[in-house]
Amino acid sequence: MSTAECEQQEAGWGVLQDLPGDPMIWVLIFNELVAFGLFLGAFSVARALQPAVFAAGQATLDSHLSGLNTVVLVTSGWAAARATKAVRNGQRATTRYWLLGAMALGCLFIAIKLAEYAEETGRGVGLETNPFFTLYFLLTGFHLLHVGLGIIILAVVCRRAGISGVETGTAFWHMVDLVWIVMFPILYLVK
Repeated sequence: MSTAECEQQEAGWGVLQDLPGDPMIWVLIFNELVAFGLFLGAFSVARALQPAVFAAGQATLDSHLSGLNTVVLVTSGWAAARATKAVRNGQRATTRYWLLGAMALGCLFIAIKLAEYAEETGRGVGLETNPFFTLYFLLTGFHLLHVGLGIIILAVVCRRAGISGVETGTAFWHMVDLVWIVMFPILYLVK
């Protein structure tokens, strides 16, 4: 092995190596945050170009239901954090309990979001109604897809409940939380 190869092997993942979980999850998280950032940037630009359309669309959204969903998702993030603490303390059964709680709350988030979609589509609002709803459904749908993926990831790591797996899964889950915490006020509250 050459000197350069030895140095590269010793360097490993660099700064990513010190983060909890598998370093590849942090590459994925970074990419997902960039994608959501671009989506939210497009939403903000479109709102600046058509403020009346966006204000009218936003006024029809149910901020109480989405606020409840925010509490549900943040609570699920707390449960995931408790799972991480439990796995670090060698408490596998407790780890699984907290992961199951996080997944159940994730499923509740999906159910509430689908109820919100049903309410909106029941009023005749859809993806093609106007630019606000096009971006709204794309953003929240993309996030909902990530919630579903996060539940699957947590289910996979719950099976073995090892430290690296739980840290990896909960890192992704916290990214899903973070995105919603940023997205919620931009979509529902900021005028």
